[in-house]
Amino acid sequence: MDKIAVIYWSGTGNTEQMAKAITDGIKSNGANVDLFFVSDISAEKAATYDKLVLGCPSMGDEVLEEGEFEPFFSELEGKIKDKKVALFGSYGWGDGQWMRDWEDRIKASGAILYKEGLIINEAPDDEGITNCNNFGKEFASY
Repeated sequence: MDKIAVIYWSGTGNTEQMAKAITDGIKSNGANVDLFFVSDISAEKAATYDKLVLGCPSMGDEVLEEGEFEPFFSELEGKIKDKKVALFGSYGWGDGQWMRDWEDRIKASGAILYKEGLIINEAPDDEGITNCNNFGKEFASY
C-alpha cells in the first residue's frame, strides 16, 4: 500500500482545515497517511513517500508562501520525478493563478499531477470540507 504524506502551510487556518479534511478522506479509503506542517518535514523525507499532497494558500501577488513553503518546494522539485502529487490551497483574492503556476512547476518537475489543484475561497464551509474529503478519498485510489 502506498505511503502518502499531506504537507501544508497555513497562516489563518483555512489551508490547515483543508489539509485535515483531505487527510481524513485518505484515511477513510484505508490508505497509510501522515500529516505534516511544512516546517516539520524535510524535502528529503517528503521524497521518501510514494504520493504527496501539498497545500499552500495564495500569498501576496498570487504566489506560494515565501518564508517556509517556497524554499521547501524548491528543494523538493528535483526529487519528485514520476511521483503522484496532488495540490490544494485557499485564497482570498485573484483567480487561482498561483495554483496554475504551481501545477506547471509540478509538471515541469516530471511528477504526475493529480487533477487540477483544489482551491477554496477563504475558509472551507461544509461543502468545501466535503470536497476536500472526497479529494483525499479519490487521491488515495489514484
